[in-house]
Amino acid sequence: MSKQEKNRGYDSSEPSTSSGYRRKPYDRTSESDRSSVRGIVKQQSIKREASPSAFSESMETASDVKSEIKSEVKSESDDASQRGSRGRRKMEAIFVSRPSTLVTKKGTSGTPKMLLTNHFRLPTVPNWCLYKYRVDFEPDEERTHIRKGMLRLHKEKVGPYIFDGTLLYTSTRLPDKMELMSTRQSDNAPIKIIICLVGNMTPDDPYYNVIFNIIMRKCLEYLKLQLVGRDYYDARNKVCVNQHKLELWPGYITSIRQYEHDILLCAEISHKVMRQDSLLHMLMDIKNRSSKDYRTEFGHAVVGMMVLTDYNNLTYRINDVDFNASPSSKFSMKTGVEVSYQDYYWNKYQIKIHNVTQPMLVTRNKPKQRNAGPGDYVYLVPELCRPTGLTDTMRENFHLMKALAVHTCISPESRIDKLMRFNSRLRQEPKVMQEFKDWDMTLDRNLLEVPARVLPSQKLVFARDMIKCEKGEWSRSMQRQQLLQCKELKNWVIIVHRGCNIEPFIGKLMQVSSGISFMLRSPHIKLIGDDRASTYAEVLEGILSQSTPDLVFCVVSNNRSDRYAAIKKKCCVDRPVPSQVFLQKNIDGRNVMSIATKVAIQMNCKLGGAPWSIDNPLKGLMTIGFDVCHDSNTKGRDYLAMVATVDQKLTKYFSSVTLYNSSEDLADQLCVSVRKAVMAYRSYNRALPMYIVIYRDGVSEGQIQNVYEIEVQSLTKKLEELYYGPNFKMMFIIVTKKINIRLFDYKRNPQIGTIVDDVITNPLKYDFFLVSQQVRQGTVAPTSYNVIYDNTGLDAETVQTLTYKLTHVYYNCSSTVRVPAPCHYAQKLSMLVGRFLHRPSSSQLENQLFFL
Repeated sequence: MSKQEKNRGYDSSEPSTSSGYRRKPYDRTSESDRSSVRGIVKQQSIKREASPSAFSESMETASDVKSEIKSEVKSESDDASQRGSRGRRKMEAIFVSRPSTLVTKKGTSGTPKMLLTNHFRLPTVPNWCLYKYRVDFEPDEERTHIRKGMLRLHKEKVGPYIFDGTLLYTSTRLPDKMELMSTRQSDNAPIKIIICLVGNMTPDDPYYNVIFNIIMRKCLEYLKLQLVGRDYYDARNKVCVNQHKLELWPGYITSIRQYEHDILLCAEISHKVMRQDSLLHMLMDIKNRSSKDYRTEFGHAVVGMMVLTDYNNLTYRINDVDFNASPSSKFSMKTGVEVSYQDYYWNKYQIKIHNVTQPMLVTRNKPKQRNAGPGDYVYLVPELCRPTGLTDTMRENFHLMKALAVHTCISPESRIDKLMRFNSRLRQEPKVMQEFKDWDMTLDRNLLEVPARVLPSQKLVFARDMIKCEKGEWSRSMQRQQLLQCKELKNWVIIVHRGCNIEPFIGKLMQVSSGISFMLRSPHIKLIGDDRASTYAEVLEGILSQSTPDLVFCVVSNNRSDRYAAIKKKCCVDRPVPSQVFLQKNIDGRNVMSIATKVAIQMNCKLGGAPWSIDNPLKGLMTIGFDVCHDSNTKGRDYLAMVATVDQKLTKYFSSVTLYNSSEDLADQLCVSVRKAVMAYRSYNRALPMYIVIYRDGVSEGQIQNVYEIEVQSLTKKLEELYYGPNFKMMFIIVTKKINIRLFDYKRNPQIGTIVDDVITNPLKYDFFLVSQQVRQGTVAPTSYNVIYDNTGLDAETVQTLTYKLTHVYYNCSSTVRVPAPCHYAQKLSMLVGRFLHRPSSSQLENQLFFL
């Protein structure tokens, strides 16, 4: 959802979470699962050995290569990993999406420009290469830490390396076969170490990027940064926001990988919110609010939460809460001696636990061996645990978020300054520079310059005129423009609380509607006595059971989610009719005329009209946006939302929402949805689309190959059926908004329409970056586009221009958005279904933008 939408008070704004429409962390574990957890905990005596000793011993550092490869592999390929015979994680090769027939992925139009990016070059020596070797031991030694220790004795001969117990990675060319001798200390037995060359590592090797990131994480540890979750933060330079009892830890998200021409370090500034209150404070607050059911509510709040323990600076994810245990409970030490938790913390950390009746938190420690299973359950004391991150309630606190934004919403100039200081910090640390030197790499002092192009401003087509979109915004330019396609609203109903004076706003709404040629008749007004959700549902049922108005307009006192959900369920599922929800506070606000104009445009769109369009020179084009979402109330219920254009002007839409249970089922439902969209296109145009361009959101890096092999392949087979052979032309594009790449026009944000398709793109992909949105505060983030299937024959220039044009036709705001409109509409539809409807919407609304 765009910033413009979030700041509005009408139908596009998200309701608050006062009724809890988002999935609670506690829902991730069923009651049977929680009982199972407690059973295992008790069977292990909690390894009630709670392994307090494990608090300081079980968490492996980044220098432990096993843990790092495991960690990095998970991020690089979520679904491609398996267990090997020695516990080593096997990975599939990285998916290469760049077609062999692609001549160039670079466009040509626009004004050339040089930009800075948040990358630093890592120059390497000539002929630099990564090599992979297999290491065997005779006689065999199963214990990985022993294997590592014996190989470490020969570091001078082997040179700098990374060893996971079986495979050795290095930038030093060793002999094809190398034999070394070591002595096992436990029994003084001689051990032969045989190192054999496997081959060179290429960029499509799944471990290629992993090795770089292991090196970088070691360097971050040399800077004395604190690992929280997967990223590193600087606790020593924390910012205290005392009025909200919060701490803000600055940190860095880093990645080293092979780009088009060089190995580059990408560095992004990050922040981690730490709360000054402990989980014991949270428990007491909940107990004071709801003394009867405080245990369940506390469980909902903390299960799945990440917490920090200050005594050892480690983070844990909470799996359960055990109310049958307390700090006075005893556990067995490794020596067999029983000791209470409160005595243990006093003896080891000189920490006195004040509340001896508080329950204990259950979590897992990390296994010391790679193939040792998921790890033991351990107990933590709530009084000593601080939660990380923000709750939904905190995010809705305007003053809190404003206080945090002072430090987190960083301008381009400030971000560049922080990146340069980070670079200087790395260069001034001898251990970091030695690490780079060992791998034959150096670190550039300056940010990387990249070539970019700024696409020309687009022209928007209205009924009588065309206006030029300057700087991605056209609110003033369109104030006196007649809408491209106008509907007439004759029969509509306003439901409003009895004490609200709606008449002045209706007058303004009819006034602005006349100016944009949206014919609006006087509404029927239905007064209600209270603003309960059930009241709105009952009144709507009474109205819609007797007649079907063209539109229902509901005025609400605030943005409570239960009321919003009740209205939308009635109007989108039970009695399908276009509906508009409007906040009462905007009836006489400062920008009431502007709000009235935007509401009139929304209402016109929901009836099937269109305010403007773009010039589309590609004949026979159908664009499709896909997004997936989870049901916020029911675990395991997932939805696929699709929105497709069905006309040449790209103003008429067809939408569909379906449930799916697995990736294979998702592919089947996607095929069904595309078939419906193609049929809708044929019904409207009396011909099948010549080009189908699909924008797919909600795909992580590790899922791309799975999407291609299951979704794309299934789609091609379905389209062959529809087109009676391979006569269709389809392009499948992965859209990614959450990326760490930033672009700078030196000390400013880049202009709207900036395209980068070289230097920082991936040599194995057909990808590009587009800046299609302007931000008033902070640093703009480009959107990444990755074409994983293309048989259209369209060149990169056409694809880039089309994508940019589509960011202009999202009708909920008079400005460009971060992703193409069909994709943004799909996100909007999926949010409505997953958070509020909890079931697919009625098919009677599939030809209208009822979810706008």
